[in-house]
Amino acid sequence: MGLLSTILVGLVAGLLASWVMKAKTPWYVDIILGIIGGVLGGWISTLITGADLVSGFNLTSILVAFGGAILVIWLYRLIKR
Repeated sequence: MGLLSTILVGLVAGLLASWVMKAKTPWYVDIILGIIGGVLGGWISTLITGADLVSGFNLTSILVAFGGAILVIWLYRLIKR
């Protein structure tokens, strides 16, 4: 996946995850957490399914990154306490 699509997927996933988790973070933190979530979600989905599900700007990539971003926001809140 290219750098631009990684940033776009991270942006969408981070914004959705912060909206669902009601995180009060700036937009650039949402992008960073979304990109980290995309990497984490892609890694976990590869371990579970054996296939790379984060493969461009598509719905599957956004959903996997969204799940990873929710996990990252949860960990971020846990560490921030």
